[in-house]
Amino acid sequence: MAGIAIVMDLLRKNPGLTGRSFHSYGLFSAKFAASAAAASAAAMAPFATWAFLGKGVPQVAYCDAGEAVTEDFISRIQSASQSIFKEEEDSVDYSSKEYIIEPKPLFSAFHWKTLALTSLRSFLLFYLPLLEPHANMEEDDDDFLQDSAEGRVDLVVPFKKSVKQIARETTVTTTRRVLERLAVHYVSQRLAWKLLKDIPQSAARKAQRGMPSLTYIYSVGKTTFRGHFLGILASWLVQVGIDVYRFLSRVFGSKEETDEVDKAEQLQLLGRKIYIATLRCGASLIFASVGAGIGAIIIRPTLGQWIGCAIGDLAGPVILSLIFEKLFHVEL
Repeated sequence: MAGIAIVMDLLRKNPGLTGRSFHSYGLFSAKFAASAAAASAAAMAPFATWAFLGKGVPQVAYCDAGEAVTEDFISRIQSASQSIFKEEEDSVDYSSKEYIIEPKPLFSAFHWKTLALTSLRSFLLFYLPLLEPHANMEEDDDDFLQDSAEGRVDLVVPFKKSVKQIARETTVTTTRRVLERLAVHYVSQRLAWKLLKDIPQSAARKAQRGMPSLTYIYSVGKTTFRGHFLGILASWLVQVGIDVYRFLSRVFGSKEETDEVDKAEQLQLLGRKIYIATLRCGASLIFASVGAGIGAIIIRPTLGQWIGCAIGDLAGPVILSLIFEKLFHVEL
C-alpha cells in the first residue's frame, strides 16, 4: 500500500507521464487516494506511536486535486442503470399464473332452483309422450267408448319413473361434488383448476384471443372434455352402482337358492351392462366436447358452448347405439 501511495503521488505531481491524469477519467477518487495515503502512513509509522496519532489509526489530511464528480454525472449513471434493469425485467417474465379454485357447495343439487329444474325436466320427459292424440274421429261412438274404457292412461307409472329420475340426477350431481373435492385434495392444483374450470367463461376468454376457427374449436373442445369429465365419471359411477345393486339383490336377495349356472349368467349380464355404460359415457363425453366447440363458434361462445355440450351429451349414446346396430347388429 505504501508503494501504491507513492505511485499515486508521482502521477498527481507529473500528469505528463501518461498523457492525461487518472483524475480526469474519474478512475481514482480522492477518498481512494486518502485511504491509500493513510495506509502508507500507518505502514511507515511504528506501532508504539499509533496512540499519539489518533484512534488507533493515523489521521491524514488530504486535498482533492482532481476533478470532482458532479451530480449530473451521478444522475445519468443512475438513469442508465435503471433503464438496463427495466429492460431485463421486461425480457424475463417472473410472474406465475394463479389458479383460483372455487368448488360449488356439496349439496347444491338440493337447492330449490336446481331441484325445481330437475323435477320439471323429469316430469316432462315421462309425461309428454302421454299427451299424443290416440283418438280416431271416424270411429263409432260405441267403439270409442269401449276403447277409452280399455285404454285408460296410467299416471302412476310415469310418476314413479319421474321420481326415480329426480333421485338419479341429484345423486349424480352430489357424486360430482364429492369427486371435485377429492380432485382438489389429491391431484395437483393446476389439474384441479382445469377439472373445475367454468367452461362457458373459458370459451368467452378464448374467443377474445383471435384464434383461427379450427384452433378455437379444438381449444374449446379440449377444455370441455376436461371440465365435463367429472360429471361423466359421476354418471358412470351411479349407473354401475345401480347395476351392481340389482345384481346383488337378484343373487343374494331371493329366498330360493340359485344354482351356479344362474349366478354365472347374472355375472355375465352385469359385465355386459358395465361395458355398455362405459361406452355410453365415453360417447357422451366425446360428442359433448365436439358439440361444445362447434356451438361456441356458430352461436355466442358462452351460450353456444352450453347448448352444444348439452346436445352432444344427449346425442352421443343415441348415435353410438345406431352405429352398433347398423354395423355390428348389436343393440346397446
